[in-house]
Amino acid sequence: MQAIEVHNVQKSFGKLAVLKGVTLSADRGEIFTLLGENGAGKSTLINILATLSRADAGTVRILGLDPQSKGKQVREQISLNAQSMTLDEEFSGADNLRLIAQLRGIPNANAAIDNLAQRLGMTTFLQRKVKTYSGGMKRRLDIAMSLLGDPELIFLDEPTTGVDPKNRLELWQIIRELRDAGKTVFLTTQYLDEADALSDHIAFIAGGRIVKVGTPAQIKQRVRETYTASVAPVQVADAVQSLTAAGLDFAQHDTRFTFDHTVAARGLQTLLNSNVEVTAYQRDEADLESIFLSVTDQEAHHDVA
Repeated sequence: MQAIEVHNVQKSFGKLAVLKGVTLSADRGEIFTLLGENGAGKSTLINILATLSRADAGTVRILGLDPQSKGKQVREQISLNAQSMTLDEEFSGADNLRLIAQLRGIPNANAAIDNLAQRLGMTTFLQRKVKTYSGGMKRRLDIAMSLLGDPELIFLDEPTTGVDPKNRLELWQIIRELRDAGKTVFLTTQYLDEADALSDHIAFIAGGRIVKVGTPAQIKQRVRETYTASVAPVQVADAVQSLTAAGLDFAQHDTRFTFDHTVAARGLQTLLNSNVEVTAYQRDEADLESIFLSVTDQEAHHDVA
């Protein structure tokens, strides 16, 4: 059974259509990342999945349950870590956790809190008032509050926004450990490196639509392939002359010549036939940033059309 199933979900606020037929699914025990710019519809979708909002149209299943008719059962098995933290800064971290444990009716709350504090590296500051915490400490506490009760599905809405690099890497490790423990993590982010580092599957959302989905490797393979040949520095001019004479399209940077996959073999053969020394030749691996820019540009053109 899949953890999340979404089919043709639509949501508007007045005349503003935010979600325009979103379809996606996430398996149990994986990190599924929804990647998109501000205003793309990430938080709107996550609020629907977490039972905080209703879709105007479409179907949603969370752990096999309809969140509209089985909202209580869904909420018992999920948690949401939203962008805006809800911490009482006059309380200690431990007091914040005890309050959440009481609201959720968690038995043996102190033992659960101690266990979380050790897992998340919070034991040294848990008894201090939250107003003395750094941003990274606050985010760690906020995530800990989301994990009380051992939920099966955790929604993390841009959890590392505003967090310093050290704490960001530590939060990444926490997210990986949740997945390794068999939990499902549904993550939203604007950070391409974060999506690449953490995700089992990624979906790009732009303009309220899912425009690309797959594993990081699959997504990179779907874009236009390019190949780069490096030549000896003393033969750069000869390489330019021979490739130009052959009528081939290429991009040049220093001693490197990049070709689209459709002409890469001809480009390499042209260089070799011209007695140009090729010191390296390889397929280029696409990065998520170039893919993200490509798919968002395509969506912008789609809306204009």
